[in-house]
Amino acid sequence: MYDMKNLKQLDSLSKNASEAMKAFQKFDNIALQEGAIPIKYKELMAVAVALTTQCPYCLEIHKTKAINAGATQEELAETTFIAAVLRAGAAVVHGAHLMEK
Repeated sequence: MYDMKNLKQLDSLSKNASEAMKAFQKFDNIALQEGAIPIKYKELMAVAVALTTQCPYCLEIHKTKAINAGATQEELAETTFIAAVLRAGAAVVHGAHLMEK
């Protein structure tokens, strides 16, 4: 199912929900533009979220943008483990709900 060519279908989605797509694209652009947080860090955060949500499209797009913003392989590796520990940590702390009081 995963193929970057599938992103061409976003044109069809946009044609069928143009106002929503325009609003989403504007929101996306504003959220990821330079601000108090530099673009490189925003893109590394996007990579971490994409690793957690396991979206291959987001991974490819934001990995490329992070690298273009100056992210190194070491930063991408650390980002991977930040996402992994938070995902695992969520399972651990939610495990507390399983314990009897």
